[in-house]
Amino acid sequence: MKISMRISMVSQQASPLAVRGNTQGLHVAGLAAALCAQGHEVTVYSRRDDPAQPERMRAGAGYEMVCVPAGPEAELPADKVLAHMADFAGYLTREWESAPPDVVHAHFWSSGLAALLAARGTDLPVVQTFYGLGVVEARYEGSATGPAERVRLERLVGRNAVQVAAGCSDEVFELARLGLRRPRISIVPRGVEVDRFTPVGPRAGRDARQRILGVGCLAPRKGFATMISALPWVPETELVIAGGPALDGLAADPEAARLRELARRHGVADRVHLIGHIAREELPALYRSADLVVCTPWYEPFGLVPLEAMACGVPVVATAVGGLIDTVVDGVTGELVPPRRPDALAATLRRLLDEPAQREAYGIAGADRAHSRYSWDRVGTDMLRVYEQALGGRVPAPREPGQVPVGGTPLPS
Repeated sequence: MKISMRISMVSQQASPLAVRGNTQGLHVAGLAAALCAQGHEVTVYSRRDDPAQPERMRAGAGYEMVCVPAGPEAELPADKVLAHMADFAGYLTREWESAPPDVVHAHFWSSGLAALLAARGTDLPVVQTFYGLGVVEARYEGSATGPAERVRLERLVGRNAVQVAAGCSDEVFELARLGLRRPRISIVPRGVEVDRFTPVGPRAGRDARQRILGVGCLAPRKGFATMISALPWVPETELVIAGGPALDGLAADPEAARLRELARRHGVADRVHLIGHIAREELPALYRSADLVVCTPWYEPFGLVPLEAMACGVPVVATAVGGLIDTVVDGVTGELVPPRRPDALAATLRRLLDEPAQREAYGIAGADRAHSRYSWDRVGTDMLRVYEQALGGRVPAPREPGQVPVGGTPLPS
């Protein structure tokens, strides 16, 4: 008989209520919804960063959302959140004393620290997901070592969590370098909304030129400069870059200005179109309008864009880094290229743009892989296995059907 679990998710810095440009928030929301759909009781705790937010509410997908009062009710950078860690952890301690969950799942290292502090002196098992490690981010940003304090805390969190859910194979190796034992690490990838991202549906408008598409926040490590630098060798093709601030705010964005200047220097300014932030509901149509979706970061712990493109049946060209090595099966769902190599990228793009049959084959295989391996239902099932390992054979405590979580009846979403 299937036993329902009480699951507390701690996502201190990334709330599912504010998912714009926030892949962690999207992941937490998707996972919580998938677990609720499988009959489990999920409560998500995030720091309250907006005075208009109610302290408790019920999300439409069924999980309870708790906005924890800890520090100013405003968005804070990660290095400022630690100052309010004690307040956040104290709130969790009080919650779990009155209604302990069966398992705690912390998202990002700061959430892991808060969860471990709150669970001290109890037998609550804490599962940790990192979303990238500080030492790796620093390495790919050109620094020989990571920020010492963050690396120390990540190692502390990783060694004290009962289980760690890594997003990809590459992260497993990095966690082992931090001193974590391999049996305590499981790979659970991020999921994709396969009901939203589908091969069939409307396409965004375009002209007769072939289109390559890049999607993501406007940050140097995303590698949009590599795409622009490759474009002179890929004639009669437009590059559309979606992400960053809204279209009317791009003029004030430093990275957008840098990319536009790079396009001008390469003589391709008329073929590079920065279109700013695109609403999530409009993304599938944009993906379907592309001949190829290109992802060229030099560091990416997982990468949601290739998954969304594959789910839409669009072939992907990606750099062979981090999670993209797992997501994109080279020669099956798309092709992998070395990072920061515009020449190699251009050669691959030219060849694939001249081979419509190959692109179609990649698109079909990509959609099949995304829908079978990365659906939220599958990812939720994989995560439940990690929770079961964390429980170590213990059976979750029974509860009455329809029992309301601590805090009373939540507000409607």
